[in-house]
Amino acid sequence: MRKVSIGLLSLVLAASCAPKKEANANEETLEAKAARIHQSVITIDTHDDINVANFTDSINYTQRLNTQVNLPKMSEGQLDVAWLIVYTGQGDLTPEGYSAAEENAMAKFDAIKRLTSTYAPEQIALATNSTEVRAAIAEGKMVAMIGVENAYPMGEDLSNFEKYHALGARYVSLSHNGHSQFSDSNTGEADGFLHNGLSELGKQAVVEMNRVGIMIDVSHPSKEAMRQMIELSKAPIIASHSSARALCDHSRNLDDEQLMWLKENGGVVQTVAFSSYVNTEKHNARNQYMSTLRKKLAEEKGLKWYERSELRALSAEEREAFMAYAYEINDAANEVAENDAEAPAGVTVADFVDHIDYMVDLIGIDHVGISSDFDGGGGITGWSDASETQNVTLELVKRGYSEEDIAKLWGENLLRVLDEVEAVSANWTMN
Repeated sequence: MRKVSIGLLSLVLAASCAPKKEANANEETLEAKAARIHQSVITIDTHDDINVANFTDSINYTQRLNTQVNLPKMSEGQLDVAWLIVYTGQGDLTPEGYSAAEENAMAKFDAIKRLTSTYAPEQIALATNSTEVRAAIAEGKMVAMIGVENAYPMGEDLSNFEKYHALGARYVSLSHNGHSQFSDSNTGEADGFLHNGLSELGKQAVVEMNRVGIMIDVSHPSKEAMRQMIELSKAPIIASHSSARALCDHSRNLDDEQLMWLKENGGVVQTVAFSSYVNTEKHNARNQYMSTLRKKLAEEKGLKWYERSELRALSAEEREAFMAYAYEINDAANEVAENDAEAPAGVTVADFVDHIDYMVDLIGIDHVGISSDFDGGGGITGWSDASETQNVTLELVKRGYSEEDIAKLWGENLLRVLDEVEAVSANWTMN
């Protein structure tokens, strides 16, 4: 049975027990309807980054950490399934680079396993298919699934796809920011391409992912790489965290042609609540204000504030030291901004759902889903962490989406693709 948070339960009870003074008093309020629907559907967020420092016996997701995702916040927001991400930044295409990347990837696989098998097995289960997802939720548990953001750690050994599958990975992106040995990245739009889409190794990787049953993620690869993946793949693909380029012209978003390719392929685009991919103009104005504010608050404490783009240049020790105070500074800045009437408006849940509306209108309700990119730069006003997940459902209800539609958006579309990818693997032939 699904867990119902105290706040949501109170909201539903208040609505059902209110005095019926007028003829229309029996009508369900939008808030009560959203609470009921949110409680009944499976809610899946397909992209949540992790830091292995938060997966120890003393500091882990059983605690209400400053992270945007952890078990208390998932429970409060009734986020059922979090895809925890094995992310590796792009490095040199050398044996030394591959080796260091593999070490990073294995540490993240191990961290997720510790959470689900050692720290909180009664609260969260690791799932690898839709049956396991539904079974865990029926038992009252939250669910972790694993996505791999950048296949760079696999080096040039295609057998690693089967290895990662055995470790629980159920989607893989062949590149991230920067070209990998497998695929060009969307970043090539600014600095040029390496492979003109997929490398020969990348083409073989598509076949191998089909064979072993891994969903192909096209959120970071280039447009030409996506076209080639769809041409080669016998299974539907996903964009694990992208929005509509027609509404926000960023290379990380999908243009109308790409969205139509995805529809024809039978895949799903997981709309992402990353403010600069939702509304760049609003994001930039708010970000400039917040950046200045964070730097000021950090300096008052004798600390240095680094922007996200500056973190890669830091040593591991410098990043660790920064992260020890970053959330505190950010929370303080948010509090100041909330009380500042002059603060520029941030990107909101309404702006985010505009992208859902656009893509549903273009390619249909069966091909659109939801993601946050929490703890990797994602988060918007109204859905700033997992505890606020119901606000997305409320906005969907306000716009007239039915319970069936909301169930598809929140998870059923993604699970359908996962099932179809598994079916292709189970019936694999080398035609």
